Formats: sequence, structure tokens, C-alpha cells
Amino acid sequence: MYNDILLPVAPGGEANDAIPHAISLAERYDATVHVVSAADTAADTLAGPQTGAFSDRLADAAEERVEEVTAELEAAGVEAVGNVVRGEPLDVIENAVDDGADIVVMPSHTRRGIRRLLLGSVTEKVIRVASVPVVTVPMADSEETTEESDADGASEVR
Repeated sequence: MYNDILLPVAPGGEANDAIPHAISLAERYDATVHVVSAADTAADTLAGPQTGAFSDRLADAAEERVEEVTAELEAAGVEAVGNVVRGEPLDVIENAVDDGADIVVMPSHTRRGIRRLLLGSVTEKVIRVASVPVVTVPMADSEETTEESDADGASEVR
């Protein structure tokens, strides 16, 4: 059913709870996981001496993250291929789907209120435009409030 699983990862070293889900699907369907990171740089649109340096640092962080995740997948016995693409994340993911991904597995941050409105969500955009199934794995942002359930199942935000 799934031969090629797309696992988008953000540049940087943050955890990604979607990785175990990608591993599980890959094991079940004997699929290859394609790890992709979008180095969304403004080097083509902004001018200035620091733009190139920023662009290079972002691309380096993306490459490092792809290598880390690919190594984690391979250590779990999953065939993995990594790629860093310069461009806007939604475009990079759409192109990877067009290139043959059968399913997308990605994290979804639990932003609420004004942060959600202002920051938007690449995951939400992918869900709206993807021509293949998208598995989303909730990840709480470290800056967000925490929510605990009491014995009756009611939630309390602190």
C-alpha cells in the first residue's frame, strides 16, 4: 500500500514525535522513508551581506537534521533516503508528493489562539493540499501551557 513515506523535518535539533510513526509504517509496509528538510532561505529575495551567511547556516542545520533522522531510521532497520531542498516548506513537501510519496507523516504543533493565527501551520496547509494521506502526530510546543486531565477526564489548563 505504501512504498514511499515522506517525513518532513525542520532544520535544527528539535525532537520529532512523527519519527516512530514513520518507522512503524515503514516496517509494516516494507517502505522507504524519504526524509526531507526545506531550507526556506530568503537569499534570493533579500539583499545584504548577512543574507548569504544566514542562508548557509540554515542549509547546514537542515542537512545536519536530515542526517540525524536518517541515521535514526537506519538504526531501526528502516531504509531511508535524505534530502535538503532550498525553498518554501509547503512547496518542497508538495513536490516530494508529486515525485511519488504515497503518504506524509509529520508533526503538528499544538499552537492555540493568536500564535496559531499569526504563525500558521505548514502541517495544516499540507493537509489541505496533499493528494495523498497525511498522518499528523501532535507535539506540544515547549512554550505552550500544559494541559492535565483529572480523574473524571476533564482537562485543566495551567
